[in-house]
Amino acid sequence: MTLRMTLLTGASLAFAMPALAADPDMTVLDWAGWDIDGVLTEYVAKNGDKPTYSFFADDDEAFQKVSSGFKTDVVHPCAAHVGRYREAGLIEPWDPAKIPEFANIAPRMLDSAIFKDDQGVWFIPTDYAYTAIAYNTKDVPEADVATLQVFKDPKYAGRISLPDSTDDVWSLAFLATGVTAWENVTDEQFQAAADWLRAVHPNVRAYWSDPAEMAQLMATGEVLVAWSWNDGVATLKGEEFPVGFQRSPAEGAATWFCGFVNMKDGPGKEDKAYDFINSLLAHSSAPALLESLGYALSNDAAMKEMPEDALKAAYVDPVTTTLFAQTPVPTEFRTKMIEEFEAIKAGF
Repeated sequence: MTLRMTLLTGASLAFAMPALAADPDMTVLDWAGWDIDGVLTEYVAKNGDKPTYSFFADDDEAFQKVSSGFKTDVVHPCAAHVGRYREAGLIEPWDPAKIPEFANIAPRMLDSAIFKDDQGVWFIPTDYAYTAIAYNTKDVPEADVATLQVFKDPKYAGRISLPDSTDDVWSLAFLATGVTAWENVTDEQFQAAADWLRAVHPNVRAYWSDPAEMAQLMATGEVLVAWSWNDGVATLKGEEFPVGFQRSPAEGAATWFCGFVNMKDGPGKEDKAYDFINSLLAHSSAPALLESLGYALSNDAAMKEMPEDALKAAYVDPVTTTLFAQTPVPTEFRTKMIEEFEAIKAGF
């Protein structure tokens, strides 16, 4: 099965099935396509099978699912959403003493009182990558993707795709209008970003819900330019599609990291939650994650073992450009972004 087919299958399962049943004592609520053999090697060796997986397409869907009573042992949110789980009282701290590789997690990924405070460690970062410009190198000149304004270019009307993701579309809009962080955004800056998204909306062929959908839109030729995560690009490269990933446009690109929260009253065995996170953070997971999704592992020691050419091929080598970090935001501001984005998509 090719990488593209693997992701397409994972994406379809996210909507067609409530879960992939395996180990009944460990349930993982995860992004579609994340049941990767290579990051579960240690877990399977110890427990005999993969965890039971239930999949989601975006962070809002995952949070709504657990808020509505879905029982799982761990969930895989991105950093900007961890605060919601804490505010809702859905999670409990991890015990770093049970996670041997915890000391090797990049310190920058725990530098927030939302993730780590005097009550404990609430979030274990596991993966990171970028949101940047994916483009068809055969039909789109490199000069056109030197700026985020390509999304407004009439030349690409009906040929672009944006993620159906609050964090990603707003990081794009803020960067495109000269804002490089969403802390302390003024009303005027928010309105300028919203106006930019409204100007882009008529050019949008589709708002993609998962990377496999974005990759398929580009593979069929419907879309020439997309605001994309690394994994959509990895899918296309795996199919030898002529795709580029511009992470250094004039205005900058977005960077994000995700990880796992430990749910209160999970239905499984707590020890297996630690087996799972330890398997994911193992050094052997770094090449598997890079090959499968084009993502980097949060374990800095493991990433230092990766060849530089492999990092460049997956577009996770360092870039010298403005990076918009998708860090936690207050609930009120998130609600404001969600409501405005929904209005824009509806044509208002």
